[in-house]
This record gives sequence, C-alpha cells and structure tokens, in this order.
Amino acid sequence: MDQIESIRHDITLLTEGDIYLFRQGTHARLYDKLGAHQIVHKNQQGTFFAVWAPNAQSVSVIGDFNNWSTDAHPLKMRRDDSGVWEGFIPGLLSGTVYKYHIASRYHGYRVDKGDPFAFCWETPPKTASKTWDIDYEWNDADWMNNRKAVNDLDAPLSIYEMHLGSWRRQVEDDNRPLNYRELARWLPEYMREMNFTHVEFLPVTEHPFYGSWGYQTTGYFSPTARYGTPQDFMYLVDCLHQQGIGVILDWVPSHFPDDAHGLHYFDGTYLFEHADPKRGYHPEWQSYIFNYGRHEVRAFLISSALFWLDKYHIDGLRVDAVASMLYLDYGRREGEWTPNQHGGNEDLDAVSFLRSLNEAVYRDYPGVQTIAEESTAWPAVSRPTYVGGLGFGMKWNMGWMHDTLTYFSKDPIYRKHHHNQLTFSLWYAFNENFLLPFSHDEVVHGKGSMIGKMPGDDWQKFANLRALYGYMYGHPGKKLLFMGSEFAQWSEWNHDRSLEWELLQYSPHRGIQDWLKDLNHFYRNEAALYEQDFASEGFEWVDCNDWEESTISFIRSAKRSGDVILAVCNFTPIPRMNYRVGVPRGGWWREVLNSDATQYGGSGHGNLGGVEAAPVSVHGRSHSLMLSLPPLATLFFKVEE
Repeated sequence: MDQIESIRHDITLLTEGDIYLFRQGTHARLYDKLGAHQIVHKNQQGTFFAVWAPNAQSVSVIGDFNNWSTDAHPLKMRRDDSGVWEGFIPGLLSGTVYKYHIASRYHGYRVDKGDPFAFCWETPPKTASKTWDIDYEWNDADWMNNRKAVNDLDAPLSIYEMHLGSWRRQVEDDNRPLNYRELARWLPEYMREMNFTHVEFLPVTEHPFYGSWGYQTTGYFSPTARYGTPQDFMYLVDCLHQQGIGVILDWVPSHFPDDAHGLHYFDGTYLFEHADPKRGYHPEWQSYIFNYGRHEVRAFLISSALFWLDKYHIDGLRVDAVASMLYLDYGRREGEWTPNQHGGNEDLDAVSFLRSLNEAVYRDYPGVQTIAEESTAWPAVSRPTYVGGLGFGMKWNMGWMHDTLTYFSKDPIYRKHHHNQLTFSLWYAFNENFLLPFSHDEVVHGKGSMIGKMPGDDWQKFANLRALYGYMYGHPGKKLLFMGSEFAQWSEWNHDRSLEWELLQYSPHRGIQDWLKDLNHFYRNEAALYEQDFASEGFEWVDCNDWEESTISFIRSAKRSGDVILAVCNFTPIPRMNYRVGVPRGGWWREVLNSDATQYGGSGHGNLGGVEAAPVSVHGRSHSLMLSLPPLATLFFKVEE
C-alpha cells in the first residue's frame, strides 16, 4: 500500500510527435498513449494514466486503492497546451477500479468520470473503469494471413447478425446469458453447421443500459464486462477465426449517452460533443453527437475503430446510423437545425471524418471491410474517397429491404399489383456495393418476426419465407440475417429472452433452418452468386414482366464465361405447369435447389432433377426450359458441363 500512496509526474508515454498528431486529428493509435497502461519504470511496476481534459482546473485518479480520495493522486497537466493530464502511480496493477475526479475551471463543476480509453469497465450497473492488461496469445495466424481473400468484395459474404445477451440463455441458471467463453464453445460450431461466412455482433462496446443493445456506448475501447473479460472476448474471436468464421462489430460513432460517468460534458464543457444543441444533441434518441470538426475527437474515434482491428483481430466494422451523421437536419423540424456555410443540410465535418476514418482503416488493415448503415440517397457511400466517395466497402440496401418486405407482406392475390416493388431494386442495384439486410431492426418494436410478416395459413407462411430467402440469395448483394430468423422464430426478438430454440423440434422450423444451411452452402460454392455482386455484368433478367402471374426469372453470372445460375421464382400459391423460361444455351439444366422440396417442409413439386433445354426461342434467347413451378417457391438451375 505504501507504494501506491504517491504519484510521479516525471514519466510519460507521449512524445512530441504524439501530441502533434493528436492535435491534428490524425493520431490513429491513441489507445497506446492515453488511458491507463501498466508499465515498468526503473524496476517500478505501476500504472501510467493520461486523460484529455483541457478545461479542467485539476484532475486526480480515485478508486478503492485510495479510498476515493480526490487529493491523494493528482495528475499534472502537460505544458504543451494539449490539455492532457498525466501521472504514474507505482504499485497500481491490473484489475484496479478507478475513475478520474475532474474539477472544471468553470462554474465550480466537479464530476467523477470513467476513462474514455479504458480497456475494461466494471460490470454494469457499476460505472468505474478498471486497469487491465490486454495481452493475449492468439492462435488465428492462418485466418489472419488469408482473410483478405475471404473478406474481399468478390468473395461470398453471408452474415449472421446476433445479440450476445439473448442468443442462448441458461434458463436453468436464472435465465442468465452465456458468457464469452461459453459462446466460444457453441457459436463457432453453429456458424459452421449453418454455413455462414461471418458473424456480426450488435455493439459489444461497454454500455450502461442493457436495453440499448449496445447502441448507447460509454466505453469505446472495451468489450462489455457483462459477459467476461477482454481476454474472454478475444478468445471468442479467436475460436471463430479458427473455424473459418469472420467477425464484424457494430460500431457507433454517431452519438453517445448522457450518463454522468461517460463522455458527456466531460471537463465541465462540451468537449466531445457540439456545444450548440442544434448540432450536438439528438432529439430523437436523446443522446449527444460527436463534434467531428474537433481534431482531438476525430483522433479519438479513429483510434477506437482501429483499436478493434488491432487488438481484437476484428474483420469488419458496421458503422451505425451514418445517415444521422451526414445530415444536419436528421430527425429535426424546421428551425431546429443550422445550415452549413453553403446553405445546405450536409454536415461537412462528418463527411470529412468518415472519409478520414475509411482511409485510415483501409490503409492500415487492407484485409477488412467497413459497412455503412445508410438509408438515404447520399451518392457514392461505397466508392473510394479519391473519386469523391465516402470510402466504405459496402452499404446496407435499405430500399431493397423495405420494398421486398412490403411485397412479401401482401396476400399473393394482390402481389401482381405491386410487382414493381420486386423489380425496382435492379434499377439501382449497382450504384453502390450493396449488402441485403434482414436485420434486428425488422423484428422489434411491433414489427413482428420474419415468419410473422408472411401472409396466409401456416403452410403458406413457411413457404413464403423459404421463397423470400431464396430470392434474397439469388439477388445481387451480400447477405445478412438476424438470429432467430434462420429457423422462423414466431415471436419478436426480446433482448431479455433466449431465442426459441425449442421450435426446432417441429419440422416446419427445421425445414427453414435446413433451407438456410443449404442456401449458404450453395451460395458459397457458386461463384455466379457472389463474384459479380457489384457489377451489372453479374445479373440479367430473363423475364421481369410477368406481373400477372407474379413470377420472375433471372440469371447470375460469374467472371468465368458460361458459369451461370438461373433463378426462377413463383410468388403465388398456384403451381405453374409448362412454364417456359429462356436460357442462354442448350444442355441439361439441373435443378440444384428447390425451396418447395419436402426436406424443407414443401409440397415436393419440382422438375425431377432437371430439364433439357429445347431449341425454342423465348425471352430473346435461343433455348428455353419447360418448367413446373411449385407454389410459393424459388428454384435454382445450373447447366451440366
């Protein structure tokens, strides 16, 4: 105890270069310099602290180790006008609970804050930071060496989106969530079984309110302690990588909550957020917006993004709520926002930040992807910054999602009047690198489950859902499906409950799960379905005009000439017999997948394994197939070489 009763101010981890880059907003590794770091200095083991609080009168480290005394361990402000306070406390080791007591220069404001750069936090509802050594011995070298090819834009990408706390719960143990280590035992095996390529976690960054699902972040450099330690989360990522599964994190640079221990009003001023509520406050979410024009804030956020790629071997970042960042009037009425200097509604600081973020990510980690959740017509979201784009690798196709679910929610008798909602997406499908999402947002807040959106009796609901998933996997764009949707959970997602795994004792639900397994396997093994997702050369309609019978047919093509897949969809419960479809060549066209097959819960209608193409011209093609189209079904065909 004697060793940690004094603090030294003659030790620093920050160089003049660090300070320069920090103040320029280009320091991308601040997590190595700011925060709490265990170091050894002249045989003295202890913890170095550094925190940015330029408007503080004084800053001290408080915790159990000094009985939360605000006078025992004062930090000292650097003399370079950086606003950084620092100090070294000998004897203070990993696992120590601490906060910063900040006395502002203004209005007598005093507050106890968690560390913005903390690697570990107490388990909520407790709110203190913890000193932590995040060393870990990784065993995923094979994955890391080869992941660029796996994550490439011309590779298959089938993402299982999940919320860690409600995937599986230990009902017999007071309904508790699985911890990271338990998830590492079950999740990689399930991902392999289901043939998904990647898993995407709703935000794991530390957050005070469990019901926010992680979207109200306080700890931008720490996985939530609800499920274990930083090393436990690393172990989960490691195990997924060893099974060939990529890991994507949902990351939230758009806003943060007003919790007293968090970033809000950090040093008695609006430090991380805009002071003007027209720019700094989200009326819709009741949270605060980062000041993207402040260099130190940009460095903080870019460092957070790179931290997960560096220390946790993450393979991609899904950036939440990009639209809210881009527009000054997002969620605001007239008079509640201020135009930019050109009179427009674009947040030019946010645009600059997003470009810098993506440039930093792809510069330092070319094997990963950034994915924008962006719901507007903002141009070139997934185009390089050097051509004026935002620089993301991909963008969620929210228009396709909304139109598709609207179409499928209709009784089939009315679908012919909404046929354009099914076909419209191909007018813009290649304007961006699109990802097709059926995400958590579609199964909460009264929207019902995926199976619950489908019309008709139970048989038709399941048939509709199988046809929908088949259509999704045939449509250009990478794929994302939220947990529970892969086996047609009846209930809306509830973050306080486990998924309804017990439904898998019933054959219709097993049928949906088996259909997803086979769709994923088929998709991953057919280059025609993924290689040219973002190029118009990878898609061509056979017939998009048969609105009267609510059928569509199209061809997907790989880069290799002649490597094609034919998809045919019948979105009515009426079988279509002797239905002729044009094809690009003669030969035997094998029926490789049929959503109406009995093993998936269908009626078993089909084409007895395949059809020989006849030299009958239709749909502008020299050959055609005479098909039997099952009710409410998607079929895939491939010509035998």
